[in-house]
Amino acid sequence: MAATEDLKINDDISVPYWELVETFVRASGPGGQNVNKVATAVQLRWNVDASSIPAAIKARFRQRWKTRITKEGDVIVEASEHRSQARNREAARDRLKGMIRKATQKKKRRIPTRPGRGAIERRIKAKKEHAEKKALRGKVERGE
Repeated sequence: MAATEDLKINDDISVPYWELVETFVRASGPGGQNVNKVATAVQLRWNVDASSIPAAIKARFRQRWKTRITKEGDVIVEASEHRSQARNREAARDRLKGMIRKATQKKKRRIPTRPGRGAIERRIKAKKEHAEKKALRGKVERGE
């Protein structure tokens, strides 16, 4: 996946490549000389506010990922699990694609339901049994 390719989310939505800013940094952790010499970790920045995706999806994205968005409106996705820059770039793009894809799905509206008569009766019966058990724990009176 090249840096000049648009990020295709689904058939209708795609993020143009110029909205994505990639920076390469040195990865931490094991890797020997490679990790000390080559900047393989990727930081992918995408400005949600300035994006060309539909406003409804932007709003859902902001709501769902509000802790990941900076004050400037950027979301930063980091990838450093692979040894090569290309694979980390692909991993970061896939992660961002998944985040946007989750924002495209509308939440199911919950239909409120009422408990059935049997459930209500069982609840009341259990409450009465519990109250009786507690009442039996009182002081015992002597019958002389």
